[in-house]
Amino acid sequence: MNKRDFFKNITGAYLGVATLAYIPESIAIPLIPIVGNKTSRSKLAFPNVPVMTHEGKVVHFYDDLIKDKIVMINFTYTTCDGICPGMTENLKQVYKEFGERMGKDIFMYSISLKPDLDTPKVLKAYTELHKIKSGWTFLTGTNANIELLRQHLGYKFSDPNLDRDKSEHLGVVKFGIESLERWGMAPALGNPKYLAEYVRWMEPNGTRPLLSDMMG
Repeated sequence: MNKRDFFKNITGAYLGVATLAYIPESIAIPLIPIVGNKTSRSKLAFPNVPVMTHEGKVVHFYDDLIKDKIVMINFTYTTCDGICPGMTENLKQVYKEFGERMGKDIFMYSISLKPDLDTPKVLKAYTELHKIKSGWTFLTGTNANIELLRQHLGYKFSDPNLDRDKSEHLGVVKFGIESLERWGMAPALGNPKYLAEYVRWMEPNGTRPLLSDMMG
């Protein structure tokens, strides 16, 4: 698919918004208080709201996408003419750094900041345009559920006026290992080798990456 075909598909995006009506509105799901239990902490940090993949499948964010996995997460949207295209291309290079591990024990998730526009059909076209491979899933959902995820994952600006402007979103990627409760964030436009090495560092036998090794 070329860019002309992709943007033709977007013109009909609002006709597909009804698809999202099948995702239950879960903003009212009670948050579990922080206690000593790891599961409680994880469910608080990663609300288990339903979202929809670019393949049109409804999944639960924590249970199906985060639990017991190594993940990388960013927020984006398909019509962004700012940093989003660059982030996508850079994360493709990170994807290559992990090779055959992608889709097996390491997973990437890109969540749309404009779910009314980015229906599964539009996201599917976007993944085809950018040649996104297995193991990297683009997600959409109801406005309430996406906003809940954005706030809980640490993508909220302290300035309320800036925070309301989704075109000014944070260009960072959150990464970590849920089972070990190890998490970090880094610029999504950073050196792909650095990003991959810092994820590996979090693993049980990981070693701190050396700048000399990543420059070599």
